[in-house]
Amino acid sequence: MKDLKVNKKIFQEIAEEIHSDKSPVGIDAKKTHVLILEKLIQLEKRLDRIEAKLDKKD
Repeated sequence: MKDLKVNKKIFQEIAEEIHSDKSPVGIDAKKTHVLILEKLIQLEKRLDRIEAKLDKKD
């Protein structure tokens, strides 16, 4: 899937950010979920702004 490819540098930065030696799977699940939720909230706000602009054009 072409859309799922991540730049190697960005991939490494993300991997380092969520890494955990204490976890059996190698990542801090709580931190990972918080980061995902924060990005989803940012996307939701962005979509709200876009929709508001589109509604004004009607």
